[in-house]
Amino acid sequence: MRLTYHDARILVVDDEERQLELMRFILQGGGYRRVRTERDPTAATTAFLEFEPDLVLLDLHMPGMGGVEVLERLQALISADVYLPIVVVSGDLTLESRRRALDVGARDFVTKPYDADEILIRIRNLLETRSLYDDLRDHSLSLESAVRMRTGELLASRLEVVERLAVCAEFRDDVTGSHTRRVGGLSASIAAALGAHERTVELLGQAAQLHDIGKIGIPDAILNKPGPLSEEEFEVMKTHAEIGARIQANGRSDLIRMAERVALSHHERWDGSGYPHGLAGEGIPLVARIVSVADVVDALKQDRPYREAWPEERVLAYIEEQRGRLFDPRIAEVFLRLRAHGASGNGRPTPLRAAGALSPAGPSL
Repeated sequence: MRLTYHDARILVVDDEERQLELMRFILQGGGYRRVRTERDPTAATTAFLEFEPDLVLLDLHMPGMGGVEVLERLQALISADVYLPIVVVSGDLTLESRRRALDVGARDFVTKPYDADEILIRIRNLLETRSLYDDLRDHSLSLESAVRMRTGELLASRLEVVERLAVCAEFRDDVTGSHTRRVGGLSASIAAALGAHERTVELLGQAAQLHDIGKIGIPDAILNKPGPLSEEEFEVMKTHAEIGARIQANGRSDLIRMAERVALSHHERWDGSGYPHGLAGEGIPLVARIVSVADVVDALKQDRPYREAWPEERVLAYIEEQRGRLFDPRIAEVFLRLRAHGASGNGRPTPLRAAGALSPAGPSL
């Protein structure tokens, strides 16, 4: 809000009553109605906090506490993003005194005796500068708020698209429509337990939801077949990994690039027996190794056209059995430890809070 000059609050600190009366007379003659005077320099900070001035006129030489010390105390009360002019008034004409006052933070230096018109012009110029600073700060804050709001809206819309794509894929072979969210939640829990940075955990919680997006390209007759697939049908089914990667190829965001790696490699196995490229061990992207465990765990616990759901104990025994064979042994161990401590990991993944580069903290995903 632009400052109205005659409504500006001006604090005058001077130990001489005659000088205070003279300055009040000059200021009132210039139209300034809100003027407070203070003779005791030790009370200047209290007057400053109570009056909240827009400008301070401060005598340099006062008994008990000099103007420079008062100036230092006042500067400590002024926020770094606030322009609040302090004008030093003194009969000391030495260059050293002027430099010292300006060095401590004075915005101007007026020598006694002073010309009334000159000091009013200087006060008006400094108040104009303060007003411009306030306008600039308010504009910057408004822009920052608008940018944060717009960024939040864009991020929310992107994540909504991701979630809807995930739902499109899962509705084709998951009647509950929640498999992808559970896999995302469990993947995020495992990543957090591995010590990944918070943002990496959040990214994986979202990217994992797109692990089966390639099933969009698989015929219903194969996808929903109520029995074992033939060798030829299974070869078709395996293509969903590469289809999913192609759908997300050349993504510009960290989320989509991670989702591409997950889609392509979440069926690779630690011993090299997986697909589509037969990768083994740490040659498989870590995010895909995490999602591999989460995907198998959730899939085994759900009814499918070709088998009934497994009980929890059987699922845990299977993961233990396949440690170091199908699954990264460290990730399998972390998952089993989470289950032993009662962590389900089946909650909805935490939404992403900000865009930007991944932190190097924690394992590289």
